[in-house]
Amino acid sequence: MSSLTKTLPFNYPVLVADIGGTNARFALVDHATAPTRMCGKTATAGHADISSAIREVVFPETDQKPKTAVIAVAGPVTGDTIPLTNAAWVIEPLKMIADLGLEQVIVLNDFEAQALALPGYRGGDIEQIGSGAIREASTKFVLGPGTGLGAAAMIHAADTWIPVPGEGGHVELGPVTEEDFKIWPHIERVGNRLGAEQILSGTGLPRLARAVADLSGSERMLETAASVTQAAEDNDPVAVKTLEIFARCLGRVAGDCALTVLARGGVYLTGGVTPRITRFLTDGGFRAAFEAKSPHETLMAKIPTFIVRHPDPALEGLASFARTPEAFVVDVQGRRWMAAAGAN
Repeated sequence: MSSLTKTLPFNYPVLVADIGGTNARFALVDHATAPTRMCGKTATAGHADISSAIREVVFPETDQKPKTAVIAVAGPVTGDTIPLTNAAWVIEPLKMIADLGLEQVIVLNDFEAQALALPGYRGGDIEQIGSGAIREASTKFVLGPGTGLGAAAMIHAADTWIPVPGEGGHVELGPVTEEDFKIWPHIERVGNRLGAEQILSGTGLPRLARAVADLSGSERMLETAASVTQAAEDNDPVAVKTLEIFARCLGRVAGDCALTVLARGGVYLTGGVTPRITRFLTDGGFRAAFEAKSPHETLMAKIPTFIVRHPDPALEGLASFARTPEAFVVDVQGRRWMAAAGAN
């Protein structure tokens, strides 16, 4: 079977795991029609490796040990040893198979997992921003300002869903409004360029805040994303202006992504920053910037945008894949390991 064909059904139970730099979250899918069964989260620093974390967090929650593991990590999967960017763990799928008695392990990108969740969102999982309506069986896009700016598309083609991770968070971001042109010279460049992630992320927020303060002649120092969002809650003028610009720029980048793949199924905002800046995303500036794509304003007005409210979107995406792998085409070349067979 080609690595790009639909995946065969998994042997259950399936363990799904979202491995971040600080925390690891685990859940189980007991069978193809079972709901996601949360097992809990744990600090990666509290365990020597992923196997010990699974023994402590997952095994006490189930009588039947998992046979399959589907894992999301932040970063590329390039071999049999997968180091985490911001944690000491190294994911070794073959060692996991030996340690835990698994039949197979699949490792995906974290925003690929976020994309897998998009077709299944319902009700309170999402909150719409502005106008537009989901066009069924149409491409979707997820954009997530967190530590960085993650991005992925969920393409709909030939009656199936195809997640496509990428590095869309690193596209260029230039000035558009008069205010932008005044502020941009004050923004610190990284690598002699100004990419979207260098502003639209937890690390970018303080960079933008320094530029706003510099332009206004303020000595206000906001050195972390949390300090910016907290100051904005207290109506600090530098923080408020920073988040107004942030939301407007996020709208522009989200609109660019929507145009690139014609995301008539909607654009979805996730990431750690998003839930902390809701009022700046819903006050009109984000949506106005999203739609301001001449000559395609009419098209953009029809594409909906959403804040993702689901508490564990990556886990839910992996669980959706675990329940119905035949509904997706996922590239597992070099990212699937089988017991006694090595990488496939």
